[in-house]
Amino acid sequence: MKITGTFIDEITHDIPSSNWGEREWEADFQAMKYIGIDTVIIIRNGYRNLATFNSKVLSSNFDMINAPIDLLELFLSLSDKYGINLFFGTYDSGKYWMNGDYQREVDINKAFTEEVNDKYGHHPSFQGWYISHEIDTYNPDVMNVYRQLGNHLKGLRDIPILISPYIHGKKQFAEDPTSLEQHKESWDKVFAEIRDCVDIVAFQDGNVDYAELYDYLLVNSKLAKKYQLTGWTNVETFDRDVLIKFPPINWPALCHKMDAATRSGVDKMITFEFSHFMSPFSIYPAARHLYDRYCESVGLTPLNAGVESDTIRLGEILSDRLENSIADTSALSNM
Repeated sequence: MKITGTFIDEITHDIPSSNWGEREWEADFQAMKYIGIDTVIIIRNGYRNLATFNSKVLSSNFDMINAPIDLLELFLSLSDKYGINLFFGTYDSGKYWMNGDYQREVDINKAFTEEVNDKYGHHPSFQGWYISHEIDTYNPDVMNVYRQLGNHLKGLRDIPILISPYIHGKKQFAEDPTSLEQHKESWDKVFAEIRDCVDIVAFQDGNVDYAELYDYLLVNSKLAKKYQLTGWTNVETFDRDVLIKFPPINWPALCHKMDAATRSGVDKMITFEFSHFMSPFSIYPAARHLYDRYCESVGLTPLNAGVESDTIRLGEILSDRLENSIADTSALSNM
């Protein structure tokens, strides 16, 4: 199974911004398309005082920093151009829901998503919603957030709704990790409550040891099928096992995780996230090498991006290869 989706995290929380403009983002979308990515998920379109565009709703509630580039329009336009489905990520205040004011978080997001649907709903690539509020266990208050937001989003635009929870595993919670059985019991309860307002669940895979990852993925896959949810997996392409926060993952570890996901029976592999940790244009040199190793593994000619990192040169190569691929496909269809 290949990685066919990625988050986009430019309104960042704990990783640096790439500070890309239109040229760099288009090159990155070409690089995604080249390896078969057909889905992008903006992890959040607003976080605290930053947003992907100058939102009237957010500006009326917060002292927002001006957005000099309308990134949402850019991402949607590029998705339209390259035939990629885009999932819109909601607003995370970073405070209300963390401090127990869940209704305030919901109300702001209702107004925010109405504004977005009115302004950007004409884009054909606008094909999904992503509720950005992550949990690792059953939380009755967040269940209410999911229900209210999910029903509201479906009323605005009846397209799939995605969440990407994390596992309460030993890599992040060494003092009190959740056992496999506890994880199963908790998420059985969660799925029973949200199956009517969420369509897709993509668990993050980075918080458990590699030796136990398959067991957790299998539980996730079986629970999704039990409640008729679509089960994806979020294959993290950053490394939690080193002291630096966070470099690209090493290639053998990524291979191990992709293999575990394939064997577990998930419906799709997405990643957090391509542009920082796997792109040939990444600010991290190791990500450029990771892209080439991945290309080799799926039978594509590598870009040698780890050696030559010039955006214009690599962009021209990708553009030529995409054009040739389209031409080959058209020729076959006419035979």
